[in-house]
Amino acid sequence: MKDLFENMGLETVPFPSTASYKLARSHDPATSHDAAESITASHMEQVVPEKIEDFGSDGCISDQVLAALPHYGYSTVTARYKQLKEKGFVKVDDRKRKGKSGRGQLVMWSSQFYTPNTSNGE
Repeated sequence: MKDLFENMGLETVPFPSTASYKLARSHDPATSHDAAESITASHMEQVVPEKIEDFGSDGCISDQVLAALPHYGYSTVTARYKQLKEKGFVKVDDRKRKGKSGRGQLVMWSSQFYTPNTSNGE
């Protein structure tokens, strides 16, 4: 049986996948844990950092990543940020930019483009 991405003609490339125990909370019902076991998050864990990488040394906020991936839902994209940070593919610090809502969003960089913030907020 073909998966969704194969049916869409998208190439599947090997990428370190997130452990299934990180995809469901310990107090979630058994069906959530079953779903976490059956999902392959590795495709999105490749798509999202590639998109963040496209922003280069300017970095990006979540609104920009979502706009660059209009065919994917909000949760499908944003759920990847934590795993990507834990794996070291994406870096963030205290820098923020104003999002569509008017609230500040953390700036994200692909690890290869990240330069630590050296300002003291002055």
